[in-house]
Amino acid sequence: MEKARAAILFLLLLVDFAVAAQNATAGEADGFHVGVILDLGSPVGKVARTSVLLAVQDFYAVHRNYSTKLVLHIRDSMGSDVRAASAAIELLEKYKVQAIIGPQKSSEAVFISNLGNLTQVPIVSFTATSPSLTSDSRPYFVRATLDDSAQVNSIASLVQAYGWREVVAIYDDTEYGRGILPYLIDALHEIDARIAYRSVIPSMATNENIVQELTGLMAMQTRVFIVHMSSTMTSLLFTKAKEVGMMNKGFVWITTNGVANIIDSLSSSVIEAMNGVLGVRYHVPRSQELDNLSIRWNRMYQQDNPDESPFNKLSIVGLWGYDTIWAFAHAAEKVGISSAKDKQRWSTKNSTCLESMVISTNGPELLSAIVQNNFRGLSGEFDLKDRRQLQVCVFQIINVIGRGWREIGFWSAESGLSRQLKQDDFRKTGPSSMLDLNPVIWPGDSTEIPTGLEIPTVSKNLRVGVRSSEYPEFINAYKHPTTNKIKASGLVIDIFEEVAKNLSLHFDYFLFGTTDTSTTGTYNDFVYQVYLQVYDIAVADTTIRYNRSLYVDFTVPYTESGVGMIVPVKDNMLKDLWLFLKPFSTMMWFGSILFFMYTGVVVWLLECLNGNEHAHEEELSSFGAKIGLRVWKIVALVLAASYTASFASMLTVQQLSPTVIDVHKLQKRGDYVGFHQGSYIEGLLLDIGFHTSKIRGYATPDDFYGALSNGSISALVLEIPYINLFLAKYNQGYTMVGPIYKSAGFAFALPKNSTLRADMSTAILNITGGDTIIQFEKKWINQGNHQTNSVPDGSGAINFESCGGLFLITGVVTTGSLLVAMLMNRYKKHRQNAGDKEDDQNERGHGQENENMDEQGDQNSDGEGTELIESQTTLSVPHSSHGDGDQLARQ
Repeated sequence: MEKARAAILFLLLLVDFAVAAQNATAGEADGFHVGVILDLGSPVGKVARTSVLLAVQDFYAVHRNYSTKLVLHIRDSMGSDVRAASAAIELLEKYKVQAIIGPQKSSEAVFISNLGNLTQVPIVSFTATSPSLTSDSRPYFVRATLDDSAQVNSIASLVQAYGWREVVAIYDDTEYGRGILPYLIDALHEIDARIAYRSVIPSMATNENIVQELTGLMAMQTRVFIVHMSSTMTSLLFTKAKEVGMMNKGFVWITTNGVANIIDSLSSSVIEAMNGVLGVRYHVPRSQELDNLSIRWNRMYQQDNPDESPFNKLSIVGLWGYDTIWAFAHAAEKVGISSAKDKQRWSTKNSTCLESMVISTNGPELLSAIVQNNFRGLSGEFDLKDRRQLQVCVFQIINVIGRGWREIGFWSAESGLSRQLKQDDFRKTGPSSMLDLNPVIWPGDSTEIPTGLEIPTVSKNLRVGVRSSEYPEFINAYKHPTTNKIKASGLVIDIFEEVAKNLSLHFDYFLFGTTDTSTTGTYNDFVYQVYLQVYDIAVADTTIRYNRSLYVDFTVPYTESGVGMIVPVKDNMLKDLWLFLKPFSTMMWFGSILFFMYTGVVVWLLECLNGNEHAHEEELSSFGAKIGLRVWKIVALVLAASYTASFASMLTVQQLSPTVIDVHKLQKRGDYVGFHQGSYIEGLLLDIGFHTSKIRGYATPDDFYGALSNGSISALVLEIPYINLFLAKYNQGYTMVGPIYKSAGFAFALPKNSTLRADMSTAILNITGGDTIIQFEKKWINQGNHQTNSVPDGSGAINFESCGGLFLITGVVTTGSLLVAMLMNRYKKHRQNAGDKEDDQNERGHGQENENMDEQGDQNSDGEGTELIESQTTLSVPHSSHGDGDQLARQ
C-alpha cells in the first residue's frame, strides 16, 4: 500500500512539474516570497487564510519603513497529502519561495519538511501537531504551536479528578491521530488508569462506518471517550453519536485541543450535538488588542467567505497564524531578499523535472532569525528557541452547553487543575480537586457526575457463576425444579446482590458443575471458568490465592482473613483438690492472714496496757481495742462476701482451656489434624511439616464435629469464616486458636483488567464498613450465639490490690489505737510519778509540824492543845489518797 501510494505521488509530481516548467515566471523579484499551504475547505484552513492575510496588512501598516515585503503565495491542499506535496514543489520551483508556512496537516508536513531539509528552506507550521514531527530528524521544520503531547497531562488530570479508571480512545487513522497515543497511554498510567479500547476511524470513513463503530462502543462497559480527530471527522462523529443515543446521561466525552480550539468555528448543529462534552484548549488571555483584532478579522472573514453563514470566529489557530506572519516579517527584514542567482542547484540523479530545484543560500540564516524571534504576540509568548516549538503554558477546560461553551477551570503543568487562573488559587490535581472546578452539565443535561462505567443495555446480562458450599450459610445454589432457574442464597449471595444493586448490574446465575461448564471439581476449577470466559464473575466462598490471581482478578475481601484451629477444651478447675483456695490470690491469702495476726496482737497489747492481760471479746476494757476489733470485723465481712461470690462463680461457670495452642506441637507429637476436603489447607499443612498420613479431609461441618468428638483428630484447621460458623453451631466444648496463618479472605473473581473490579471493590468496602454486613452476619451466621471460651489464668481470683483499701483502713485504725494507748499509758505513768514525789514532801512537812505542836502543847492548856491538834489533823486529809482518807475517817 505504501509503495503504491508513493508511486502515485511521484507520478503526480511529474505532471505538476511539467506544467510548472511551461508556465514558470520570474515572479516578483523585489518581494520576499513565502508559500502558504492550507486546506481552504476546512474550518481551520479558512480561519488561517484570513489570519495570515490580515497579519501582513497589519504588520506593514505598523512598520512602514521596512524595505522587505512578504509576498504570500497561498495554495489549497484540499486535504490531500499529494496535492500538498505538489503545491510545495511548485512553490519551490516556480516562485523560488524562501520559506513555506504550513502545511496544515501533520501527514502533509512529513513529506514537505523533508523537502525543506534538502533545499534548506524553513517549513513553519502552526497547525501540524503530531509529536512525531521533531526538529531532531527535520532540522528545517519549525512548529509555531504546541505538539499534542503537551495536553495529555491535562486530560489525565480530568480523568483522575472525576475518579474514572478506564477510557476509550477514538482517533483518526492518520499521522495526527496516532501521534498522541503513546503519550496519552503514559499519562493515564501515571494516575493508575488505562485505555480499555482503541477505536481507530479511517480517514475516509462513511456515515455507515461511523454508526457501526459507535454501536460497538455502546456494547462496552466503559463510558468515557477521548476524541482526537480532525474537525471534519469530529463533527460527523458527534452527529452520529447523538443519533444512536450516545449523548445521553451516563456518557463522558472529552475532546482534545484540535477541536476544542476551534469550537466556535463549528456549525450550530454540531455544537448542539456536542452538548455536555468537555474540551481542553489553549488559553488565550483577553486584551484590548485582541478585541480590536477580532473586529477586523470578522470583517475580513466575511469578505473572503461571503456565501458562508457568520458562525466562524477567530480562534487560537488564527492567532498562531497571525503571530507567525509577524515573526516571518521580522526575520525577512533581518535577512533580506535572496535572488535565484545566488542559489545552488539541487543535484538529483535520474530526474528530468526536479533539476530546476535549488538550495537556498540564506536558508540557515533565515531559520536562525525565525527561531530567535521572541516577542509577546496576541496568542501569548511567541518563543521557539526550545525544540523549535511553542511551550506549554495554561490549558482551559471548557464545557459545551447550548450553542456555545462555558469555562469550568484551568490546568497548568506547575499547578494542575483549578477553578480560577490566579496563581494563589491553584492546587495540585487529585481526587479532591474535582470540587475546585465549576459544575459541569454532562450529556443528557445531567448534573450528576457519570461513573464512567455501565453495563450496556444492548448486551446480555452478566453471567455470574455460583457453586454450593459445604456451608449453606455462606452459599447454597441449586436449580429450581419447576422453573429450572438457578437460585442461590446465603451470606455471599446477599453481599453480591447488594453490590449489584448499588452498581445497577444485571445478571443471571449459572450453576457450576452442570452442563454450562466443561468441568467440575475444586474451587480452582471454578475460578478458572472466569479465565475461560464461561463466567463474567465467579461468586462463592472463594479465597484469594496467589495461583488463582495469575489468571483472574479479585475484588477486595468481604470476610475476615486468616487460618485458625478448632480444638477441644478441657475443664481445668472443678477437679482441682485446692479449688477452695482459688477465689483469693496467693498474695490475698498472705495479706489477710498477716493483717488478722497483726490485729490480734495489737488488741492484746492494748488490753495489756490497760491492765487486762486475760481479756475476752466481751471483757475488752480498752477503747482502742474495741475500735480496732470492730474495723477488722467490717474488713472480714467484706472479705467473706467476696470469697463467697468468687467461689460460687467458679462452681457455676465452667472454666475451659484449649487442649493445644500450637499447631507445630501437634506436628511434633504426630497428632491427626483435619481440614476441609478440597481446600488449599491440605497444602498448607504439608508445608508446615505434617505427614500425609496425619492429615484427614472432611466434607461437611457434621463430619468435622464427629471427628473432633470421637477423638479421630486433635484439631481442625480451617479458615476463620468457617471457624466462626462452626463455633456458632457447636459452641460447647470447642474453641478457636489462632490465627495461625495469614490469608486474604473471601472475594469475587473477575476477568483480568475487568472494568468492574474497582467499582465492585468500592461497593464491598461500603458494605463491610457499615451496619449492612452486621445484619447479614446475624441473619446467616447468628454470631450472637457464639461464646468465646477464654483460658483461665488466675486473673479471676480476687487479688490483694483490689482489697488494699480495706487493709489500709484496718491497719491505720489498729496501729493508731495502739499508738494512742501507748501514749496515754506513758502519760499516766508520768502523772503517777509526779504525785508520789509530792506525797513524800507532804509527809515530811507534817512530821515537823507535829513536833512543834507537841512542844507548844506542853505550855498551853489541855483544851487548847486538843483543839489545835484536831484542827491540824483535819487539814492534812486532802493530801492523802482515798484509801488513806477512809482509814483516817474510820480512825
